Amino acid sequence: MEQLNNPGRRRVLATTGGLVAMAGLGGTLSGKAQAAAASDAAAASKPLPAYAAWKNADSLVVHSANTMETHRWSVGSGGLTPLNSLYVRNNLNPPSEQITEKPDEWVLEVKGVKNPRSFTVAELKTLGLTSVPMVLQCSGNGRAWFPHNPSGTQWTVGAAGCVVFTGVPVKAVIEATGGVADGMKFMTSTGGEEIPAGLDPNTVKVERSVPVDGIEDALLAWEVNGEALPLAHGGPLRVIMPGYMGVNSVKYIKQLAFTEDQSKAKIQQGSYRMSPVGTKGDPTFEPVWAMPVKSWVTSPSNPDETVKAGKVLIRGVAFGGMSEAKSVEVSVNGGKDWEKATFVGPDLGKYAWREFVLATTLEPGTYEMVSRAKNADGDEQPEERVENNRGYMNTSWRDHMVKIKVA
Repeated sequence: MEQLNNPGRRRVLATTGGLVAMAGLGGTLSGKAQAAAASDAAAASKPLPAYAAWKNADSLVVHSANTMETHRWSVGSGGLTPLNSLYVRNNLNPPSEQITEKPDEWVLEVKGVKNPRSFTVAELKTLGLTSVPMVLQCSGNGRAWFPHNPSGTQWTVGAAGCVVFTGVPVKAVIEATGGVADGMKFMTSTGGEEIPAGLDPNTVKVERSVPVDGIEDALLAWEVNGEALPLAHGGPLRVIMPGYMGVNSVKYIKQLAFTEDQSKAKIQQGSYRMSPVGTKGDPTFEPVWAMPVKSWVTSPSNPDETVKAGKVLIRGVAFGGMSEAKSVEVSVNGGKDWEKATFVGPDLGKYAWREFVLATTLEPGTYEMVSRAKNADGDEQPEERVENNRGYMNTSWRDHMVKIKVA
């Protein structure tokens, strides 16, 4: 794709307009999403929880204390998502803020290797250092458009961002412990959230397994966007799986184990599975691992604003999942006609998203703006979502369409 020069500067667009008007978005919203839309004003007034009080409230929809979504038009420019605008998703309440006060003292147990041992974060920092720009995306991003009312937060596009994680490569930790033990097929990460007394840990703990052959670029991170990893995003230590859905990048990691089988935890065995609508997840269904190719228009995208007729610059983001985004097309008439867009800004690597632009001239009227991307492997963003019970991995370009008024 043709490149345009761009200084790639980071900045926050702190838009303070109304919340997304759900009826203005492409696709069909579920009944639950419509109910969420009706309470958007209340959501806007919800206070940020203490552990995320440093966030920019104007750029977020606060769904709950553990779920905060970036406004579609608050992505900004320069490639990276400002940390104070990045979405938040926690499966459990986060641990005490005290664990980030002395981050170098946090202890990680490493098992399933030839020389099992524990490391403090300070010790991990002596093993190597790497930085990985990547898309971090919740598995349920786009859930609001599933018509069967799947349970969970009714995310639209805001449970995603592009950030740079910094830490030690998992490969370096493996080398320091003598290599993976024979017969181990998975890397299993266990989070450090507190488990309520009296409960079977497997029913609630955050513990995810991924194939060992998929950890080439995995790291144990203690920084994000050049800052110490905050509690809201998994500090003091988080395992990072570039190209994988966010649930696999386990926060507050206290144990990294190489195992013969996948974790017995419910979050691995039953949750985050691509089970058919009306069917509970179980190990026979495909797990939510690698991200598919995806894109959406970010500007203009606020249905509460009217765009001035004439020359309009349509902007958006695109990413390829496990391979880089190679091309993007944009339509202003709901997918009837497509025009090639142009990438702008820095190329941050195959796991990061790319900003794209399309300059066009629009007469007064209503337009259905949508984009579709293709990655280096030749995978193209589909028109329709893959129906599944929990509303995971929605990459449908039609669902992500937005209606804009031009006058």
